[in-house]
Amino acid sequence: MKTFVKTAIAACCIAVAGAPALAQSDAANYPDKPIKLIVPFPAGGTSDVLGRLVGDKLGQALGQTVVVENRAGANGNIGADYVVRSQPDGYTLLLLDLGNLSISPSVYPNMPFDPIKDLAPVSMLAYSPHLLVTTNSLPVKTQEELVAYAKEKKGAMNFAAAAGMGSAPHMAGVLFAQKTGVEWGYIPYKGGAQALTDLIGGQVDATTNGMVATYPHVKSGKIRLLAVTSEKRLPQLPDVPTVSEMIPGFVTGSWQGVLAPAGTPKPIVDKLNAEMAKIIQMPDVQAKLETLGAQPIQMTPDEFGGWLKTQVANWAKVVKEAGIKLE
Repeated sequence: MKTFVKTAIAACCIAVAGAPALAQSDAANYPDKPIKLIVPFPAGGTSDVLGRLVGDKLGQALGQTVVVENRAGANGNIGADYVVRSQPDGYTLLLLDLGNLSISPSVYPNMPFDPIKDLAPVSMLAYSPHLLVTTNSLPVKTQEELVAYAKEKKGAMNFAAAAGMGSAPHMAGVLFAQKTGVEWGYIPYKGGAQALTDLIGGQVDATTNGMVATYPHVKSGKIRLLAVTSEKRLPQLPDVPTVSEMIPGFVTGSWQGVLAPAGTPKPIVDKLNAEMAKIIQMPDVQAKLETLGAQPIQMTPDEFGGWLKTQVANWAKVVKEAGIKLE
């Protein structure tokens, strides 16, 4: 029996000692089969468009097919959970709006995963701001006038939660209300398209929503743009103020990034990060980002991880103050 135990222990030690070498070997040969890129939102949105663009370029760079797969639902949590449960081998990746991911732990009490512990940050890709817009029938032309009007109405106004309760656009409206002291009711929508249709029709008063879907309606005069939620004014909209000019430090929007299951070997993560950093600097990719109202962002995996932790903590404070909980 003692001999058996010693043999078993020795075998375990050899296996453990060999694990890093095996991981390094896998990383050196990576990738040797197709990669799945999970986009946890419907086709046609910013994450999907960016996923297909980056996926195509990444496939060319790595010499393997990158298949984009849409797994929508629960503000991105269904697709994210699928990736969390996948093998940490670099062959299943997640591309999504990180705003939703950083908010979800605070609004969903039964989250099946922890985005900090269960996902490995790979590469930040791009940022695009929300637009603060109102229906044309509202008698306001600036964000300051919106705040004054909302306070005068004392809770009678309604705000479209453009991608559902607990989504990044909804929480941008919550944060705006907290910082300005306004009160308005929130009407949930499954997506920005229907929210904007109702905003145009006057069924809702205001919303924050992504630039890609929203700006065409501003340009056509169907809705009114009051401000953008970026840190600085946008080069393409130099006359439009930022919310931060009224509320210092107010920045919301869509941060697009790629993550892998926790435990993915560091050499694979670093390789993917390096390739994606090259991709988002390509002239045709930057031109596409500009059409999406986005700008490229580069971070190391460690910088990305630190950013995500800060975002999760910041939104936890906002959610706690607002008392928001979703099933």
